[in-house]
Amino acid sequence: MIYRSILLFVAVICMAACQTEKKEINFPKTDLAKAPLIPKPIKTIPTGSAFGLDASTAIYTSTTNPEFEKVGKLLSENIKTKTGLDVAVNASTGEKLERLIYINQSDSIDLESPESYQLYIKKDSILLNAKTAAGAFRGVQTLRQLIPEKSNDTLTDHPLWPIPSGKIMDAPKFGYRGSMLDVARHFFTVEEVKKYIDALAYYKFNTLHLHLSDDQGWRIEIKSWPKLTEVGGVSEVGGGEGGFYTQEQYKDLLAYAAERHITIVPEIDMPGHTNAASLSYPFLHYAGAETPRVRTDMKVGYSSFDAKKDTVYSFLDDVIGEIAAMTPGPYFHIGGDESHVTKKDDYILFVEKVEKIVQKHNKRMIGWDEIAQADIAPSSVVQLWNNAENALNAAENGSKIIISPAKKAYLDMKYDSISEYGLHWAGYIPVDVGYKWNPETYADGLAKENILGIEAPLWSETISNGTELEYLAFPRIIGYAELGWSPSEHLNWDDYKERLAAQVPYLKAMQINYYPSKLVDWKKE
Repeated sequence: MIYRSILLFVAVICMAACQTEKKEINFPKTDLAKAPLIPKPIKTIPTGSAFGLDASTAIYTSTTNPEFEKVGKLLSENIKTKTGLDVAVNASTGEKLERLIYINQSDSIDLESPESYQLYIKKDSILLNAKTAAGAFRGVQTLRQLIPEKSNDTLTDHPLWPIPSGKIMDAPKFGYRGSMLDVARHFFTVEEVKKYIDALAYYKFNTLHLHLSDDQGWRIEIKSWPKLTEVGGVSEVGGGEGGFYTQEQYKDLLAYAAERHITIVPEIDMPGHTNAASLSYPFLHYAGAETPRVRTDMKVGYSSFDAKKDTVYSFLDDVIGEIAAMTPGPYFHIGGDESHVTKKDDYILFVEKVEKIVQKHNKRMIGWDEIAQADIAPSSVVQLWNNAENALNAAENGSKIIISPAKKAYLDMKYDSISEYGLHWAGYIPVDVGYKWNPETYADGLAKENILGIEAPLWSETISNGTELEYLAFPRIIGYAELGWSPSEHLNWDDYKERLAAQVPYLKAMQINYYPSKLVDWKKE
């Protein structure tokens, strides 16, 4: 495969060379190593020149894999949005071809993981090597960040965007790099979620965890149990109208995320955080919990499913089955946190039974760290948010751990005492505190090989729309992107905050309402 791809690359280069002789461009000296890339790549080797992106540029991709062509088309769309240039993808070579970008499916042994990529930037060509379309897509995000905001019209008689030349060798530290969005406490529209997905993809996240149910609302249509949305979907914190995703809307979100190589993890929280479900179908309710009613407050811990009823598990078999059938990703999140009114024996029984239902529908169970109290399979994943001992016990049993400590990674924590939105029960998380920690060493005694990855959760009690969501997520989510991708030895706050400051043009172009922390000297356009 690699030889066919290289031959095609060479052939296209030759075709470009056979075009009308082009004028040599004398680029000012560049330094690829100083480009403000986030996440920071493993290795960058500058060569001092530049590739001139202009109207004479074309994109070609490996012909053996149509997914690579999709990546090429997304790059073309991104280039047009940023520069206005129409860059053709796999088009017949025209007279104006002078420079090309080639996205190559390679079987190089140097590409050690599915998301690894190599980027070679020369004056007249850019070669992006990757084993998978996901790796190619990650490399494209690096290339997007290297395109200047403005063209340099002094170099030629037409607009041209100089991209610094050199080599980048890169791969992620963790295979799981995610953010969680709570659409249950407040509902977010499909378009708001898509905008968040776009920003996550730009910074090389590969997972979006959707918290689809809680005490205040049920947000996913279940055709076999329609009252879940008819009754449970019409409320939210603060008394708003709520909302839910139809199955078609959910599938649309899945497809949109998949195009950007992001896996969606659906969560139905249980056995606690279940008031909206029990309000819809009272037989689910555990008698020792508070009587279900419409809840618009922010309290937790008062609701529970009845772990002793077979009908509860029949219900969950239907719900998990419908969601799993629509969801191509490998995971199903069962929540499991803050189930304070559930007796411990009942809680353990419940988790073990639900795990079997998840497995029946060919998914791997994820749960908040409390699920480690049960006898769970090594294939199930524990998400550390509160109790490191739970994570350590699960790791000893063979489970992988997602690192999401509330004190470091919760995006709903306030930046400081004057933050407009957010809570502070886990403490304030300024931009530097959110960055200056190491997921690999956070839980003392947890080996790196037991860590699946990192996730930054965003609970939505205090926010109700995309603008407020962005206020809490940005810029902190950008730091979590680097914590999940870049080698630990590259993590340096003073270096990072300079690169973070340079993200302003992208954030403004995307109309992202970021929090302008005074800890960062934000670059002005």
